[in-house]
Amino acid sequence: MDRKILPLRKGVGIAILNSQNKVFVGKRKDNPFDKWQMPQGGVDSNEPLLQAMKRELLEETSIKNIKVLKEFDQWLEYDLPKNLIGKIWKGKYRGQRQKWFVVKFLGDDSEININTKNAEFMEWKWIDINLLPNLIVLFKKHIYEKVLIELQKIVN
Repeated sequence: MDRKILPLRKGVGIAILNSQNKVFVGKRKDNPFDKWQMPQGGVDSNEPLLQAMKRELLEETSIKNIKVLKEFDQWLEYDLPKNLIGKIWKGKYRGQRQKWFVVKFLGDDSEININTKNAEFMEWKWIDINLLPNLIVLFKKHIYEKVLIELQKIVN
């Protein structure tokens, strides 16, 4: 599979802060190692980014009660490692181009339910924002480092 001819998938990512400014992470069902990530997903054709973010958040966490604090100005991109190209997203993409959002979770933890129709996470937790870059798979680490910079501006 020639990675150069494959496009990037358009997506959104969501950093969810709770009232203690901890960030939500979930352990993916398809990655049994100790790697955690923030909710993210693809944008449907002609779907507004804000709508895509709220849909993905609901699909992955059941969270509805949020206040949007920030939409990143820039798009963040990552390429899949060679061993995953052709296996993920039916082999149509080489990576993702994501618009990230930071939201404040206004509900309580009982609202969170990861056992959704197409569940992606096997467990979830709130963590200190500074731990983010160390929990994610290596090929997305640079994304999480950029998200962390924005989170630090918001919480400090």
